[in-house]
Amino acid sequence: MRLLLEHQAPYDWPAMLGFLSARAVAGMETVVDGVYSRSIGLNGVQGTFSIKPAQVDALEVMLDFPDSAAIPQIVARLRRMFDLDADLAAIHRPLAVDSLMARLIAEHPGLRVPGAWDGLELAIRAVLGQQITVGAAIKLAGKLVEQYGQHLSSSLPGVAYVFPEAGVLAQADLATLGMPKSRGRTLSGVAQALLDDPVLLEPARAGGVARLLALHGIGDWTAQYIALRQLREMDAFPSGDVGLINALAALEGGPVTARALLQRAEIWRPYRGYAAQLLWTSLSRTD
Repeated sequence: MRLLLEHQAPYDWPAMLGFLSARAVAGMETVVDGVYSRSIGLNGVQGTFSIKPAQVDALEVMLDFPDSAAIPQIVARLRRMFDLDADLAAIHRPLAVDSLMARLIAEHPGLRVPGAWDGLELAIRAVLGQQITVGAAIKLAGKLVEQYGQHLSSSLPGVAYVFPEAGVLAQADLATLGMPKSRGRTLSGVAQALLDDPVLLEPARAGGVARLLALHGIGDWTAQYIALRQLREMDAFPSGDVGLINALAALEGGPVTARALLQRAEIWRPYRGYAAQLLWTSLSRTD
């Protein structure tokens, strides 16, 4: 099934694709010739989608999903995942008061904040990324998907598994994948917390960061990262992120601490999440 998801111009698809490509999990996601594809699971049903820019101000989706009744829910998730409803003009006005942000916005006027298909998946990936590189975290995620995910018969090359469900991960000894036992317990604990509170990771629910911080092994960086990409809290800001610290240091030509970054970010409220995405993108451009 072909779907067109409209958005306001401009839209920086190369930046979105670059972000997703750097984090694509083998067996579950692919990026080929400017097209992002992945498996999806929803209400116990599995399928796939591929997405790319259309000729108009829209993204074109090729959806392969057996339950047509789920299409409105799928569309809503895709719109959040690809940040299609962002009013960039309203977001950029307060950010551009800062000359650094004004420059970064001019370089990437259509930059969006990548979201996530599924809350559990994003939370697990965030925990996997604690204190290790993006590449190392993606390798661990690939092992997790291959060992615990559901096999999928797909026509998309390289897409063979669906991300594991919470009930499977809550019972698994995930430390056997090659991580500290404490992190494995945190992963299983996140899955169990979602079983206990099915709306734990729903977007636009008040107090999301506080609930995340109450979970064992979830610190501020992880909570803020989940809040930004899954809860869609646009003022979420993982100030301890090494990438953000390095980006600001490179842009302003001097050493930066996490505390200094947090203080610097006060002027970026209430859209610190978009400021973070601009900083991450500036860093990737200089790598």
